[in-house]
Amino acid sequence: MIDGIDVALMKTDEVHRLRNEKIGFVFQFHYLLPELTAMENVLLPARNLGLMSQKKQEALNLFKELDVFEQKDKLPSQMSGGQQQRVAIARALIMQPKYIFADEPTGNLDTRNADIVMKIFKRINKEFGTTIALVTHEPDFAAQADREIYLIDGKIADRSIDK
Repeated sequence: MIDGIDVALMKTDEVHRLRNEKIGFVFQFHYLLPELTAMENVLLPARNLGLMSQKKQEALNLFKELDVFEQKDKLPSQMSGGQQQRVAIARALIMQPKYIFADEPTGNLDTRNADIVMKIFKRINKEFGTTIALVTHEPDFAAQADREIYLIDGKIADRSIDK
């Protein structure tokens, strides 16, 4: 259930629209399309919704905020792993989603860039009310959350903490 809607009952095109409009995904591996530039990858959700021109300035702002502006016209193979990950994060943020699911989003980033990403997540949570489900092994990042849920062998442990 998402927003009171049973996703299992939705038609395929309805699920795609929900995903493109309201959900951002950040995976451990960036999953950028190798034949598209960084800009084209970031704008992919907007393209799917016919909103590319309206989202281009926002994409440029995200490139600046994530310190990958110089990469915007490059293919993934022309970028470092950390740059590719930050482009993938920009793609997850481009539609200002209501929900972000992030699996170790900072795992391939140096400390400076990981801090930038976490600050962006905190900002969008405060500004837009974005719910962020973040999987991390980094205790400092987990401690920044409003709620921590510990998993052991795939099961919720007794140490869940509401702050």
